[in-house]
Amino acid sequence: MTSRVIIEADGGSRGNPGPASYGALIRDADTGAVIAERGETIGVATNNVAEYSGLIAGLELFNEHTPDAQLEVRMDSKLVIEQMAGRWKIKHPDMKPLAASAQRLVPPATVWTWVPREKNAAADALANAALDSQRDGGTGLVTGPGAAAHPMPAKPAASGWGGGASGAATTLVLLRHGVTASTDRKVFSGSGSADPGLTEVGHEQAHRAALWLKEHGGIDAIVASPLRRTRETAAAVADVLGLPVEIEDGVIETAFGDWDGYTFAEIQERWGEELRAWLRSTAVAPPGGEAFDAVDERVAAARDRLVQAYAGRTVLVVSHVTPIKLLVRHALEAPMKVIYKMELSPASITTVQWWADGPGSLRNFNLVP
Repeated sequence: MTSRVIIEADGGSRGNPGPASYGALIRDADTGAVIAERGETIGVATNNVAEYSGLIAGLELFNEHTPDAQLEVRMDSKLVIEQMAGRWKIKHPDMKPLAASAQRLVPPATVWTWVPREKNAAADALANAALDSQRDGGTGLVTGPGAAAHPMPAKPAASGWGGGASGAATTLVLLRHGVTASTDRKVFSGSGSADPGLTEVGHEQAHRAALWLKEHGGIDAIVASPLRRTRETAAAVADVLGLPVEIEDGVIETAFGDWDGYTFAEIQERWGEELRAWLRSTAVAPPGGEAFDAVDERVAAARDRLVQAYAGRTVLVVSHVTPIKLLVRHALEAPMKVIYKMELSPASITTVQWWADGPGSLRNFNLVP
């Protein structure tokens, strides 16, 4: 009789909300052999609902096949693990009935373990196989070997950005820095400016964002623009999440050249003709500065580097107004002029995803914790 087993569970949606599925398996803790596994589509749902569905399916497999074994649950959803372990409160009304269903199936002394996404590849592969089955006209149900144990192969590589698992998405959580003295004065503050740091309010905003990100979980890495305000914002999050900060030069703010330190009204008065040309075309740069088209190219290159380096994972990118707008533009495949129609608040959170086998998608925009 198997004395110790591990549930590996995952879930996700392509769109959040969007077509969703879960994957779950039980594995002999000593031999690593898979005892039973299941992947299934669940219609349109959010990532969190899909993750809880995966947990419930894993617990059902456990009670069916190995009800007397000692149990450890491993998931890459920090939200589910921390809530089920009782360390985080369950606030969202959609999560409460799912958590209650899971609690009814959980045996005493269950161990709850968060693992990074790459350590949960088998459950993720089951979830994606179910969605792929449905997409290709199948049932959307993938069942495993039952009592005939076998090891689960690693996820195959796929073409496209990142070279990650087929169907896996790389998530960029885009955090604008907190306010600076330049933000309060409403002056242009680009990469060639005096490089101001956060004000006291800006530090408070960064801390609130950090707590919000901790509560929602799932951040695997942090990267930041090299400017002081983004590094200070990233440091506040890093202190809370316990993660290091990497610098990515490609997500630095636009260089506004001679306009740095001036308000829009002051620029209009001093450089009226140049300002009108700049507003008419994203190919025009401010005097001594950088055109939005040039910024767009370096931001796209930075996105490719991030998706390549963090394929299938979730990365917090601490950046500025223009790079964040441009990343949203790329996700939506929108024209350049769309950047003039977006408003981004200080310390706001915007989330975009890129799929290994398809285009990007916008999950949320300008969320202020």
